[in-house]
Amino acid sequence: MGKKNSLIKNASVLMIASIISRVIGLIYRRPLGEVLGPVGLGYYGYASNLYSILLLISSYSIPMAVSKIVSERLALRQYKNAGKVFRGALIYAAIVGGATALVAFFAGRFLLPVNQQNAVPALQVLAPTIFLSAILGVFRGYFQAHQNMTPTSVSQILEQIMNAIVSIAAAVLLINSFAPPGEEAVYGAVGGTLGTGAGVVTGLAFMLLVYFMNRNVLRRRMGRDRNREAESYGSVFRTIFFLVTPIIFTTFINNASTYLDSYIFSSIQGFHGFSGDQISAAYGEFSNYYLPVINIPLAMASASASAMMPEVSSDFALGKNREASRQINQTIRLTMFISIPATAGMMVLAKPIMGVLFPASSALAANLLMTGALYVIFSALATITGSVLQSIGQQKTALVNAGISLGVNLGVLTLLLLLFPGLGIYGVMLANILFSAVICVLNSMSIRKFLGHKNEWKKTYLQPAIASAGMGLLAAGVYYGLFALTRRPFIALMIAVLLAVATYLILYVVVTGTGEEEMRRFPMGGKVVKILRILKIYR
Repeated sequence: MGKKNSLIKNASVLMIASIISRVIGLIYRRPLGEVLGPVGLGYYGYASNLYSILLLISSYSIPMAVSKIVSERLALRQYKNAGKVFRGALIYAAIVGGATALVAFFAGRFLLPVNQQNAVPALQVLAPTIFLSAILGVFRGYFQAHQNMTPTSVSQILEQIMNAIVSIAAAVLLINSFAPPGEEAVYGAVGGTLGTGAGVVTGLAFMLLVYFMNRNVLRRRMGRDRNREAESYGSVFRTIFFLVTPIIFTTFINNASTYLDSYIFSSIQGFHGFSGDQISAAYGEFSNYYLPVINIPLAMASASASAMMPEVSSDFALGKNREASRQINQTIRLTMFISIPATAGMMVLAKPIMGVLFPASSALAANLLMTGALYVIFSALATITGSVLQSIGQQKTALVNAGISLGVNLGVLTLLLLLFPGLGIYGVMLANILFSAVICVLNSMSIRKFLGHKNEWKKTYLQPAIASAGMGLLAAGVYYGLFALTRRPFIALMIAVLLAVATYLILYVVVTGTGEEEMRRFPMGGKVVKILRILKIYR
């Protein structure tokens, strides 16, 4: 397969794995929510959010950094230097991941809201996982740099499967066998976090197995390396540090909004007289029902960014700016092809989606999804554009843009909750949308400045939006019509979704004029073409 299609292939592999992983994560939230209850879910959500922030600092950026640095050396056929970067990254990850794990265990209570200290035990259980995740990130980034997305994809799926099994089993065991009266929510949250650790251990074990199976192949490649400009480990550490540090801060800021928003929400709602359990229950609906559904389409943006980074980095390192711009356009278009209809579908089918997936959820979760689905489009674009800036060496620019966006987010959220306390968790949702929208605008302006890149607005955004609007109207009509006849929400929802997907594909082809050859470049495009031929759209 030529380079022209390699991005789509790699993105497709990561997308499929990410979707499977997120779906598994979504499915197990239902029984986990029933086991933990709304308060336990809140403790679990607070601990998981802080864990995510600490993970961002220690390891989230490592796969991106390793992928970028190693892919640049591979493009120049510096195989020995690529191997040295890999080993240096392992040492770096062990140090930073270990230090962050200690912070989580011993200082986590100071980082959680004062009225949410019952989440501390769950956070302490998560602490060792930070160290293991850092090591896992190095292996994933190394294989992604070789444009081999399969090990990362399989490890993600295995990680989620083990996470789901252990989370539910451990929560049930701890609540029924060990929890004192009145402490069920605390012990349940601890059980839920045990699954996270078990999942990471499983993913790391698989990556180690794959690495040792391919070790001889990698060594032979290094043996053919004739490059005489060997990098020192000091140089490697400096390269990793100066690349990772801006990415860390950028990624931290991009994702810290969730943690900081939860802190501000808890503090201001407490100031207005809401109890800790009330606050925890509302946040539990947001973090454990709304966000997991939203994150399913966002997984595709993350996968596209991961697949794009080594290719754009290689093109940029070789001075192929025009090819890099083409890859960016292709990635954004691919992401919007899925993100825009996903947003429309969640808006019109929010109530049945939440009702089918999470029977224990309240109307709050459905209303959040209905009003907050727009976050998918902006967040997907923020992920892609941020990765582009990092790929072309503009980490500081990405950092500044993220910092400005975070400042706007926190300022608006604080004002909303102080002036309109009745907004509650909706204020957090609105602030998240604003944050991602601002960062999209700033990143796009920066990419145009440094790369001369221009968005294809009509075919990338407008035409998919028109097709999605038609799809949304049909989906709503089919669901509520079938539900009125059958009173079976699951059956009505499945039929509505299937018809919506078919309708969107037809409208997309009609509105955009996308031909067979172009459609084949999309993920699973060959199968889509076959379906459209059956429907007589392609002849």
